[in-house]
Amino acid sequence: MSSTPLASVLFVCIHNAGRSQMAAGFLSHLAGDRIEVRSAGSVPAEQVNPSAVEAMKQVGIDIADQSPKVLTTEAVEASDYVITMGCGDACPIFPGKKYLDWALEDPAGKGVESVRPIRDEIKTRIEALIAEIDAKPEV
Repeated sequence: MSSTPLASVLFVCIHNAGRSQMAAGFLSHLAGDRIEVRSAGSVPAEQVNPSAVEAMKQVGIDIADQSPKVLTTEAVEASDYVITMGCGDACPIFPGKKYLDWALEDPAGKGVESVRPIRDEIKTRIEALIAEIDAKPEV
């Protein structure tokens, strides 16, 4: 089995504090090292949303040690998939990348009860993404 990841995925939202962190957490947890995972924000927050951390902890995934990162051109260039979650026009476009825009409610300022449905929607989308990547023929 090759140690080279099948694909690399970059999750982008404005603050890199909620949606993109939960998505990265799910993808890392469910795909392991088969898929390289990155996340970033166009205007990163100071810390990951505590409600997102708690909601993920409730499903056995710890993202408490993560910190918001700034979106860089290099991160986009290095990724096969770029999944935006409300970052608007801040995300640079490069040929040969697969861009997806996931319209997800922003968990900023919401309690954990309100974040759970967002978390569950992200998990469903991550499972579909993994299936799509796994189904791609190796080049």
